[in-house]
Amino acid sequence: MHLAIFDLDNTLIGGDSDYAWGEFLVAREHVDSDRYRSANDRFYRDYQRGELDIFAYLEFALEPLAQISRVQLANLQREFMREVISEIWLPRAEELIGEHRRKGHHIMIITATNRFVVEPIAARLGVDTLLATEPEEVEGSFTGRVLGEPCFRGGKVLRLDQWLARNPEYQRGEKWFYSDSINDLPLLERVEHPVAVDPDARLRAEAEQRGWPIISLRSQD
Repeated sequence: MHLAIFDLDNTLIGGDSDYAWGEFLVAREHVDSDRYRSANDRFYRDYQRGELDIFAYLEFALEPLAQISRVQLANLQREFMREVISEIWLPRAEELIGEHRRKGHHIMIITATNRFVVEPIAARLGVDTLLATEPEEVEGSFTGRVLGEPCFRGGKVLRLDQWLARNPEYQRGEKWFYSDSINDLPLLERVEHPVAVDPDARLRAEAEQRGWPIISLRSQD
């Protein structure tokens, strides 16, 4: 059985949901605007350079989940999908997922963004499996800490291997992985069919050197 794996941010959607969620919280005045926006910008630049300290970032990014009530979070989540994610939706991404589904492939999103932010996006895309960074919960409340291995860089490989161990019918099948980011190089190197999607400059150079396909899900080119 074959597996089609997709990064989410800047791959299946035309922006970064993790960064956008931070901006959304600033706009809704649920965080200290100046401090939070400055840190959010700094961490995003680190990510783009391939230099992100994932644990420092998660300590920052998961903190609001512990400070905002679950009722408020649910309302914010719906507003975020309607007002922000809908604006960066990529119909061509849905078409690509559909092509794989028609071939009988299992559809997976694997993303460093935390599950609270991305679960509604994955549900709207209709994927079969979501592997995301897991925010810790205790008695129904977020703690502000990460649970287990963040789904980032080599952590994506680890999380996929753990999933494959639980689903051995996919171990021998072919695997596709679509990503925009140099941070995903470890997983791109592991699959039979790596594909660069609207890639950053470093991933584009790697893809060109290795002869990997480069596609766009954004423009009409």
